[in-house]
Amino acid sequence: MAIQDSEALITSEDPLHPANLIPELCRGFYHLGWVTGTGGGISIREGDKVYIAPSGVQKERIHPTHMFVLPYPQPSPHTDRTFLRRPSLNLKESACTPLFWNAFELRDAGSCIHTHSQNAVMATLLWQEKEFRISHQEMIKGVRVGGTGRALSFLDTLVVPIIENTPDEEDLKESMHEAMVKYPDAAGVLVRRHGIYVWGTDWEKAKAQTECLDYLFEIGVKMKLAGLPTILESYP
Repeated sequence: MAIQDSEALITSEDPLHPANLIPELCRGFYHLGWVTGTGGGISIREGDKVYIAPSGVQKERIHPTHMFVLPYPQPSPHTDRTFLRRPSLNLKESACTPLFWNAFELRDAGSCIHTHSQNAVMATLLWQEKEFRISHQEMIKGVRVGGTGRALSFLDTLVVPIIENTPDEEDLKESMHEAMVKYPDAAGVLVRRHGIYVWGTDWEKAKAQTECLDYLFEIGVKMKLAGLPTILESYP
């Protein structure tokens, strides 16, 4: 692809264009404490193109020209990634890229968000088992079955699988894949001592579900520390 054509992929006056939207969302996530220290990120799939922020950069200072654009699906899973556009700066695509791809391929997601939220990390420390579970909380209604299905009910029990962290982000791909297959109704996957991956049919739903899950992790942690049960057998 010619340079001018590749630049056209990230050049738009539309504030909702992925190249403009990702920097805006990353700034918001930074101020929530979700993507500090260059960690975390977001990807947006629009038709046959995926927009991904670079790795190892200050997320609150990302610019549209920093975006990587990849074709979806990739030509072959057995070769190196194919790009429609790379930044002119010496940047590397997000280390989360193979995990974002899990959400696209297994859930047909339109967006996937990765945060290093302290609420998510604390939840993985207090729930030593392989699942975070909470019931009878209003914010559960903001989460969808499988992240892309119907909205959950106040009476549903929210279950989010927890996988173990690895030294390198890319090495989480298999265990995240296994958790998504084992928990088809989960809208995200927690990574112990690390953070969470959340997806949705589009960026709005992925963002809303990330916010709802973060709230539920926070309230769940507070309940657990206060000695309150996070699961009720009956209500009221």
